[in-house]
Amino acid sequence: MVWRNQTFDFDFILLGIFNHSPTHIFLFSLVLGIFSVAFVGNTAMVLLIHLDTHLHTPMYFLLSQLSLMDLMLISTTVPKMAFNYLSGSKLLSLAGCGTQIFFYVSLLGAECFLLAVMAYDRYVAICHPLRYTILMNPKLCVLMTVSSWVLGSLDGIIVLAATLSFSYCSSLEIHHFFCDVAALLPLSCTDTATFERLLFICCVVMLVFPVSVIVGSYSRVLGAVIGMGSEERRRRAFTTCSSHLSVVGLYYGAAMFMYMRPASNHTPAQDKMVSAFYTILTPMLNPLIYSLRNKEVARGFQKLLKRRKLI
Repeated sequence: MVWRNQTFDFDFILLGIFNHSPTHIFLFSLVLGIFSVAFVGNTAMVLLIHLDTHLHTPMYFLLSQLSLMDLMLISTTVPKMAFNYLSGSKLLSLAGCGTQIFFYVSLLGAECFLLAVMAYDRYVAICHPLRYTILMNPKLCVLMTVSSWVLGSLDGIIVLAATLSFSYCSSLEIHHFFCDVAALLPLSCTDTATFERLLFICCVVMLVFPVSVIVGSYSRVLGAVIGMGSEERRRRAFTTCSSHLSVVGLYYGAAMFMYMRPASNHTPAQDKMVSAFYTILTPMLNPLIYSLRNKEVARGFQKLLKRRKLI
């Protein structure tokens, strides 16, 4: 058995998710299509909210940060997967592996906290509309957003440092389409039990705590929506909150299934499928569910297009 822990002079082999059969070629093309929609949709959201002054509110600022996180997340995994598939190369350097681990763990963690902030924003807007500008003032909104980025990055640094400290055996084949922590653990010659406990604790902090905030916020929101006298206000509030909750359920459900189970219960096929769901599909769904069907966003796009035509 060859140990390769301290030289940092070796490459992992990403086995990927697709082969060159007709079915897999179609699925690969589908993934590229999803990536394109996610890239364009999230980029458009970030630019629109930045350019349209009518969207300079806490809710849309948070949506722009969510789109930015999704844009970075999908760009962390799909381009390398596509390059390897098209070029026939399966190599991934240790530095490349570390980069993927840091960015996707950091972005997943940051998004967990940001979704909780967004739930709090909706709670204040619906349950305390007259105090909204005080309870969600611009400084507090920026502070909570920056905190989400910082906490996510701290999680990424902790996981990356632990992963790089492992010794890896002669088999360096990663049964995944990107360098995922769960896929690396079976390759380690080091006892990873302590790290798995640390990972579980991080998941509790990064997943369970935000979920508690989200459930508490939307419970209060649901009570307020039921008690609304205006049918139009009730419909608008319910539509907004149901959109948010659908994204939260998809995102947190997949993340909990992936990272809050013992490593012994993981299988490569399951891990690839679930990871593809929350690193590829969810970034495409977020701008569609959260934003693009929003009337104010649609008006913003129409105004922007008219302005471009006049130019």
